[in-house]
Amino acid sequence: MNILIEEVKNKRQLRAFIDFPYRLYKGSPFYVPALRFDEERTLRRDRNPAFDHCEARYWLAYKQGRVVGRIAGILNKAYIDKWGNRYMRFGWIDFEEDEQIVRALINEVETWAKELHMTAVHGPMGFTDLDHEGMLVAGFDLPGTLAAIYNHPYYPSLMERVGYKKDIDWVEYRIKVPEKIPEDLERIATMVRQRFRLQVVQARRAKDILPYAKDIFDLINTAYAHLYGVVPLTENQVDYYTRQYFSFIRADFVPLVIDERGKLIACGITMPSLTRALQKARGRLFPFGFLPILKALRKNNLADLYLVAVDKGWQRKGVVALLMHEVTKSYIANGIEYAESNPELETNRDIRSIWEHYDAFQHKRRRSYIRFLNDN
Repeated sequence: MNILIEEVKNKRQLRAFIDFPYRLYKGSPFYVPALRFDEERTLRRDRNPAFDHCEARYWLAYKQGRVVGRIAGILNKAYIDKWGNRYMRFGWIDFEEDEQIVRALINEVETWAKELHMTAVHGPMGFTDLDHEGMLVAGFDLPGTLAAIYNHPYYPSLMERVGYKKDIDWVEYRIKVPEKIPEDLERIATMVRQRFRLQVVQARRAKDILPYAKDIFDLINTAYAHLYGVVPLTENQVDYYTRQYFSFIRADFVPLVIDERGKLIACGITMPSLTRALQKARGRLFPFGFLPILKALRKNNLADLYLVAVDKGWQRKGVVALLMHEVTKSYIANGIEYAESNPELETNRDIRSIWEHYDAFQHKRRRSYIRFLNDN
C-alpha cells in the first residue's frame, strides 16, 4: 500500500500533526501526553523564538486517507555555527509499525537536508536542549515523564532498518528517597557550605525565584555548553522559557546556591511528578485538566529531577552535594518516596556519580540516531 506524504502548510494540518500521537498511544499506561497548547506554541513560527535562528518543516504520512505518521525537520543554524557540523535534526517522529512509513517520512527530511548541503541527519532532537530529545530504546514498560519522549518498542528497530545508527545515548535512573539524609552527603554539604561561605536561597514562592531567572538560564548556558547538541539560549528564548515555566514551579523543589557575594553558582530544577496528572488531563488544561495538575503539584510521592547546573569555576568542589542535600531535605519534608532523574548523557559521569549516595538504579535508556547522507 502506497504511503502519501503531505507537508504541513495550514492550521488544519498542524492540528493533525499535533493530534496524531494522542491517537497512536491511546490506552497506553506508559505514554504521557504533552499539553496541546504547549506543542502548538513550540511548533509555530510566530510563537517560538527559536525560529530566530532555526528553520523547520513538518510532514504527515497518510495511508488510505488516514494519518499514520509524522516528522519534523529542523535546521538549527546556531548549532551549525557552534559545532561546525552541517547536521539537520529530525524530531516529533511518530509512526505506526510499518517500515514504509518510516522510510517515507525520513526521506522527506533527508531530501531537504541534501538540498541545503547538509552532511547528516540526526535525532530525535528539538529546537533546543530543553525540548524532547532521544528515542526510548529501553524501559518501554515504565511510565514516561513530562520532560522525556515515550515511544513504542518497535521504533528503534525500524530506525535501524532505514539506515540509522547510534550517535549517543542518554540514561535515566529511579532513585529511592531515603528516610533521612545520608551521613556522607550531610557531611560533605556542611563542609562545602562552611569552607566556601555558600548560602542556599530561602525561597518560599515562585516569585521569590523569579529575580534569579536570567541568572539560572545563564548558568545553564555555560554549564551545559560542552554537551551533545547544546546551543546557547538567546535572550528571547530566556524570556520565553521564564514565562512558560516559572509560573508553576515549586520554590522548595528548586535549590539555588549563591556565593558570599550573592552570585548564583548552582541550581537544581526539580518538580513533583506530573506523569499521572498529564495522563488524566489527556493533553488539555480545560475544562478539567488543570485539576489533577494542581493536585499533583500540592501532594505527590513522586518527583522529577530535570537538571543540575554548576558554574564551571565551582565544579568538582562538592557544590553538587550541597544541591542534592537541599533536594533530599525537601523531598523528605514533602513525602516524596521516589524520584526520576530524567535523561542524562551516558558520557556525563559527573552527573551520574551523584547517585552513588542513593539507592538508585538505571531503568531507561534513550538514543540519538544519525545517518550520514553519503552512506549507501
